[in-house]
Amino acid sequence: MSLRIKKGDTVKIIAGSDKGQSGKVIVVDPETQLIKVEGLNMISRHKKARSAQEQSSIVKLEGNIHISNVMLVCPSCGKATRISVAEIDGKNHRKCLKCGFDIDSKKPDSKKSDKKVRGEKTEKTAKTEKTSRVKRTRKSDAGNADN
Repeated sequence: MSLRIKKGDTVKIIAGSDKGQSGKVIVVDPETQLIKVEGLNMISRHKKARSAQEQSSIVKLEGNIHISNVMLVCPSCGKATRISVAEIDGKNHRKCLKCGFDIDSKKPDSKKSDKKVRGEKTEKTAKTEKTSRVKRTRKSDAGNADN
């Protein structure tokens, strides 16, 4: 079974103790559907000295994470997204469902320079916020208003 996440992809953890963190995929095992993410899900292994010159130590290693507990981060829009697979020129290419970017292509568009600073609002977003505010009522209230 082929997986939609490959070695070198950036993923975001969506479940578990490292929820919300993101990192680069180091290892992908399609048979067990497990991956290892750089710097996340760290486990401790006690290493015993095998000779007089060696020293015993505790080694920190990346642990396995099931593929269902991660989402791919789109290199173009920078958001965690689901993936669609489309056939282009006889080869399967992964596409971001949020922005439509072809993930398997060489380089993403430089949309990072267009991103606004967090908390800053543009004129367009300020207008949509004013128009999108709708007074919400309960269904029971809406039914009584008709009578």
